Amino acid sequence: MSHPEQAEHDGPGADGAALRLAVLLSYSGDGGVERMMNQLIAGMLEQGHSVDVLVLKTAGGHFGALPDGARVLRLARTHAGMSAGEIARYLRRERPHVLLAAKDRAGRAALRARQRAGTDTRVVIRIGNTLSQSLAHRGGVRRWLRYRPIRRWYPRADAVIAVSDGVAEDVVATSGVSAERVHVVPNPVVTPTLYERARATPAHAWFHDGGPPIILAVGRLTEQKDFPTLLHAFARLRARTDARLIVLGEGEERSALERLARDLSVQADLDMPGFLANPYGYMANAQQFVLSSAWEGSPNALTEALALGRPVVATDCRSGPREILEGGRYGALVPVGDAEALADAMVRTLRDPLPAATLKQAVTAYTREASVTAYLRVLGLDSEPKRPHADFP
Repeated sequence: MSHPEQAEHDGPGADGAALRLAVLLSYSGDGGVERMMNQLIAGMLEQGHSVDVLVLKTAGGHFGALPDGARVLRLARTHAGMSAGEIARYLRRERPHVLLAAKDRAGRAALRARQRAGTDTRVVIRIGNTLSQSLAHRGGVRRWLRYRPIRRWYPRADAVIAVSDGVAEDVVATSGVSAERVHVVPNPVVTPTLYERARATPAHAWFHDGGPPIILAVGRLTEQKDFPTLLHAFARLRARTDARLIVLGEGEERSALERLARDLSVQADLDMPGFLANPYGYMANAQQFVLSSAWEGSPNALTEALALGRPVVATDCRSGPREILEGGRYGALVPVGDAEALADAMVRTLRDPLPAATLKQAVTAYTREASVTAYLRVLGLDSEPKRPHADFP
C-alpha cells in the first residue's frame, strides 16, 4: 500500500510534528454523518485545533465542503476494512493525540491500525445509529457476522461517542463496551449557516400561490424513513382538511412511493422534487415538519425544523425523537407505522401549533459550540473532566 497522499496545502503537522487531532471518515454520499462531521471539524478548527482528515471515499457533495484549514489525506484504499495498513503508517509517522473514527467500519479499522502501529494514540468511535434496529430484519447468521467483529474490537476503544441515549444503550447492549466509556454528545446541527441558508426563498410554486398549508418531510427514500406510512397518513388527513405534502430526498423507494400515491389518490397534492442541497428555505416556510421514521439515531432534520421554529410531528421510534421532543413537550409523538395516529397528530398540529420561540428551546444542546465543547472533552483535548453517560438499566 502507498502512503496517504498529502493535501495540496500544508497544515500543522506537515513537517512530522505531533498532531492534536485526526478524523477518519468516509464520504459515501450526501448523508447526515458527513454533514455533521464537516460541522464538527469546522468548530474544532475555529477553536484553534489542528485537524487531519483521513478520507476513505469521496462521493457526494459534502467532501467538497470540507472546511478550509483541515489537512486532508486521501487514503489509497477506499474500503475501511482494507485501509488499516495505511492508517497505521500515518499513526507511526504523525503521532496524533487522538483519532476520531466516524461509523462502525471506520472505527474498527482505526483500532486495527493502532494495534498494528504500536502507538499510544487514543481512538474514539462515533456511532450515529442503532445497529440492532438496522439489522433486525436480517437472518441470524448475517447479524452474527456483523456483531462478532464489533464485540471483538469496540471494547479496545478509549471511548465511544453516541449521538443519543438510545444509540448509547444500543452500543452497550451490542458491543460489550462498558457504559462508563460510552458518552452521549448531541450532533452539531444548529449553526449560523443554518439560519443563513433558511433565508433562501423556496423556488417551489406552492410556497407562492396562497394555497393550502404545506407539510414537509426530508430524508432518503428508504425503508428506514417509512414514507409509505406518511402517505397513508396524508391520505387520511386530506379527507379531513386541505393540505399539501412535499417530500425532499432521493432513494430506491421512489417508484414504489409514486405508485402508492396514485393508489391513494393523493398525487395531485404530493410532490417529491428529489434531493436539495439547501432544503432550509422549504423548511422555514412550511407549516409543519413530519418525521415518519421506523428508526433513527438522532434525526438531524427534526432538530433543524425545531431550530427554525417549525411545528413538528414525529414517530416515537428508536431513537432520538423522544429525547429531542422531551417526551412530547415540543411536538407530538406517535407509534411507528400507525398511519391513523400520525394523521390525527398532523391535523391537531396544523390547527394548534406551538409558538416558534417555544420550539426553538428544544434544541439548545444541539448548537455547534455546545457539541464541539462536549466532543473535545471526550477526546481529551481540554482540561475539563469527562462526563460519561449514566449507567444503563
